[in-house]
Amino acid sequence: MRSLTIISHTEHYILPDGSLVGLGSTVTEINELLAIFDNITHVAMLHHTVAPPSALPYVSDKIRFVALPAVGGETLSAKMAIVFQAPKILGTIRKALKASDYFQFRAPTGIGVFVIPYLVMFNSQKGWFKYAGNWKPSDAPLAYWFQKWLLERQSRPVTINGFWEDQPKQCLSFENPCLTDEEIQAGQVVIATKTLQFPLELCFVGRLEAAKGVDLIIEALANLDAESLHKIGIIHLVGAGQQMAAYQKRVDDSALPILFYGYLSRTEVHQIYRKSQAILLPSASEGFPKVIAEAMNFGCVPIVSNVSSISHYISHLENGFLMEELNVSSLQVCLMALLGMEASAYKQMASTSHGFIDAFSYAHYNQRLLKDVL
Repeated sequence: MRSLTIISHTEHYILPDGSLVGLGSTVTEINELLAIFDNITHVAMLHHTVAPPSALPYVSDKIRFVALPAVGGETLSAKMAIVFQAPKILGTIRKALKASDYFQFRAPTGIGVFVIPYLVMFNSQKGWFKYAGNWKPSDAPLAYWFQKWLLERQSRPVTINGFWEDQPKQCLSFENPCLTDEEIQAGQVVIATKTLQFPLELCFVGRLEAAKGVDLIIEALANLDAESLHKIGIIHLVGAGQQMAAYQKRVDDSALPILFYGYLSRTEVHQIYRKSQAILLPSASEGFPKVIAEAMNFGCVPIVSNVSSISHYISHLENGFLMEELNVSSLQVCLMALLGMEASAYKQMASTSHGFIDAFSYAHYNQRLLKDVL
């Protein structure tokens, strides 16, 4: 028997019928971990709001959910709530850890400022830390910098995005898993038939906010000449955020070919990838976003910012486009390069090798855990 306790800030919700769902990407990853763990306890946050369509249920009663209060946020009061709830959160975590052999803590997150020190100094259990954020940020929040500083100075394995010359020996380069074997097989079928057919369909998947590059996308499109803009049929924007209504108004006022969806289910997002020729993600800060690998699995050429570890996987003009700088003109240059491509060159760029995509499979991730972590 091998048991695991996962500690995270992952959002969970109760549906009207009383069933539990959680953030789809994390829940899917945990479901797949049952291939190497007999039972899993997930200690995470329960929100008393309506669940988004992207939320998913756990697939087995071998996965047990333990609720933490939903804390965190940008305001001072939200940050103070984390401090006030710290004793209760640590007590819940301590109790859950007693019933398992291993732990995984998913960082960076607000509660990490006190949970990581507790795990490092007061818990002797085997386990590892998954750091999914930007490992080399230029301007990380103080709380995130502190968590990274701690993880670099303790001895348990830390899985990180990218390959860095000065990373400590316990910090292991891991791809962020996001694909099942069945999805990879389906993607190869899609890639075989995908062509550079005008007008193009492009997509964006993520939070609708400036930090993710939505402003850059809108401004870059607005600055395209009429002939180039005519080559773009539609841009699918999947996701939501506080600025969604403002973005919708800007798009309507400019008559740009952008369609807003809000949150979609995993299956619906994959349908967007299937019909899109490229994914746009001019983000200011990332680890390595799962959506890049997911989109590439279905033949979407990535047009992405050159931040964190993205350039460790995306090579400019080989398997995607890397923006030289994080601004409108750099995004326009990449868009114009896509719009001016020959069909054969696009086909070659979209035809991602099995080796690249396989590295982002759940099966590969589980084997790496067995080999290098557990």
